[in-house]
Amino acid sequence: MVVAPAEARGDMTVRYLISGSVQGVGFRWFVARHARSLDVTGYAHNLADGRVEVVVCAADPARLERLEALLRAGPANARVEQVEREEVADESSVPSRSFDIR
Repeated sequence: MVVAPAEARGDMTVRYLISGSVQGVGFRWFVARHARSLDVTGYAHNLADGRVEVVVCAADPARLERLEALLRAGPANARVEQVEREEVADESSVPSRSFDIR
């Protein structure tokens, strides 16, 4: 089965950088659970500077808005201080069928 690139499917790809107490508190697992339930693809990744990077791709902007609201809240043990958002033109590194924890 051939999967068309996200751009060809009309999907939107967004990169979030989440700052605060977001590592070691289950943040990536929280994101993965909600991303999968919202049927968006992408990944969550701890950065060396203490932030978490989340890259997501979805055809429905409402799903991205819902996930962004969840990122801003975070899991119970996290303390989210800032969420930076940028649209991504090159989605070649985003998984086309799953949401991964890296």
